[in-house]
Formats: sequence, structure tokens, C-alpha cells
Amino acid sequence: MNDPIPHVPDELEILTRLSLSANPAPVPAASRSRCDETMDAIKAYILRERLQPGDVLPTETQLCDAIGASRSSVREAVRKLEALNIVKVEHGKGTFVGSLSLDPMVETLAFRSMVSVGRNFADLQDVVQLRRLLDLGCADEVVASLAGTEQPQLMELADAMIASAAEDRTFLGPDIDFHLGLLDALHNTVAKQMVRSLWLVHMAVLPQLGLPVSDELNRTADAHKRMLTAALAGDVDGYREAVIDHYEPIESILRHRIQEQ
Repeated sequence: MNDPIPHVPDELEILTRLSLSANPAPVPAASRSRCDETMDAIKAYILRERLQPGDVLPTETQLCDAIGASRSSVREAVRKLEALNIVKVEHGKGTFVGSLSLDPMVETLAFRSMVSVGRNFADLQDVVQLRRLLDLGCADEVVASLAGTEQPQLMELADAMIASAAEDRTFLGPDIDFHLGLLDALHNTVAKQMVRSLWLVHMAVLPQLGLPVSDELNRTADAHKRMLTAALAGDVDGYREAVIDHYEPIESILRHRIQEQ
């Protein structure tokens, strides 16, 4: 059974606390921990000062004064924010705004899916489905960016996957390079991070299923080649059809496993 979607007003309250105003409205202390409040205050400071990844934060003492928090609260908050890649501590150099990558989400999704393996396959099915929906959603932009161009590197990756499949070998490296390469011309960093993150979750969980190399490996490899060929020809419908064929083997396996439960 899937978790319920978070209540929207609660999510909006979180965003309200991260106000760009110099004096955001306080939240009743009884409802939240001191560490949570300090984490919000540090994030609000980053936003208010318009700091970017890699920018240095004030010293611990200066930060305490800036947000009105104790040293112990700031230290605990910084440790938790570092785990989320929101800040980065370099001993002897200082504390910086972190990379803000989606890596924490990857770890959580992968672990969640691994925990469910053997009990249910719905979490992995959701990840695979989201990958497919994301690829389909980017179809128009990908095809528009690649139509009429020459893409020797992507073609080489597609051919490498077909060659590996012919030898019953998987092709993880060329696979992720291919999917990210399709998005290069879009110049959308968030889309590439999402594609990479969902791919990593998918590939981290897949070995836990104990599945043999799929008999459909050739079909999956061929689908990559057809995606690229369709994109270069400006054929959006052909591209979408190839995307669906790309995910059908693993989605078919997962549907079968879920029906057996």
C-alpha cells in the first residue's frame, strides 16, 4: 500500500518558514524541535543572502548571531543539513553551501525499494513507471533538439548496448550515458538529475530481485537504438513507441511478480 500524499497546507507551511523576508514569522516552539527550527533558519539565511552552491557561510559564531541560535543547535543543524547536501563542511576551511544534489533522495528511494523486495514489488514498479513517464514527457523537447543533427557518440553507445545484449551481457555504463546524453541539448539540470537519480534507484534494486539476464535484453538494447533513430529523424511518435518498448520487459516482469503475490 502506497504512502499517502503529504497534506498540501503542511508543505506550504514549510515553504512559508523559508521566507526571504529578514524576519520570518516564528513557529510555536512546542510544535517543532530546536534543531528543526535552526535548520530552517540556516536555509532561510541561504535564501535571504542568495547564496549559491560553493559559497561560504559565516563562521559558527557569526551564524549563531545571524539566526539567533546556540552553538549546539547550529552544530546539530549543520550535521543534518550536510547529510542532505544542503551544506558542506570542509575542516580547516569552513562551511559552504552544498551541491544541492538529489543523492539523499536516491538513497532513500533505493533503500525503501530494497526493503520491500521479497514482500512486494510495487515500489520498484513505481520507480520504473516514473522513469518511463519522465522519458515520455521529455519526448517533444528531445526530438526537437536532436532532429536533423548527427550524434556519433550516442550512436556508438546504442551500438555498444546492442553488442553487449548479443553476448547476453548487461550494459549499465552505456545505458546511463545514453539517457543523459539524450538530454544534453535541453540544458535542463533538474531533468538530468531526476533521470540519473531514478536510473540509480532502478539499477540498485534490480540485482536484489535475483532475476537472470532477461531474455528480452536484445529488445531493450534495440529500443535504445530506435529511440535515437526516431529522434534524429524528427519522429516523435516513433520515439515514444521506442520508449514504451524500452521499459516493457522489466514492467512485464514486475507485473507478473505482483500478480503472484
